[in-house]
Amino acid sequence: MRHRKFTFKIGRTQAHRRALLANAVCSLIIEQRIVTTVTRAKQIRRLADKMITLGKRGTLHARRRAIAILHRPVVVAQLFNEIAPRYQDRHGGYTRLMRLNRRTGDGAEVCVLELVAEQVATAPTAGQAETGSAAAETAAAGNESVDAATAGMDAGDDAATAATEAANDGEEAAKEN
Repeated sequence: MRHRKFTFKIGRTQAHRRALLANAVCSLIIEQRIVTTVTRAKQIRRLADKMITLGKRGTLHARRRAIAILHRPVVVAQLFNEIAPRYQDRHGGYTRLMRLNRRTGDGAEVCVLELVAEQVATAPTAGQAETGSAAAETAAAGNESVDAATAGMDAGDDAATAATEAANDGEEAAKEN
């Protein structure tokens, strides 16, 4: 019996599945975001996380393993040189899956699969706590400049509104004549 033996089949042969996943991971590496069905995205995420982990190792053996799976040396070079260094301090969870509406036509669940962009936040140490308060003061000063800029924009909006009203008054006067 096949109890609890999970395989990602989706009605394709093993070779077709491997090619589909390799191409989707390459597209994810190149574009940083792809739109696909939820079932495919879950499997693409598994392979993408494994490839990024290989990229974090950075060894020749890891590079050759990635090329053997993805079949595109140029994409593997981008993975090892640009993407993997971003996640050096992160332990897994390199991708995010956000569900969208159902696809028109067949009603399949569609989602966006993207690489996580933000860095891992670390807790501040005692030395960083002082700089944190200085950063808060800088942010407060920045908010004051934003408020001043917004006030200037409001004044400009008033002038634009007055000009629009004058133009409308001119059109009404022309209609009366």
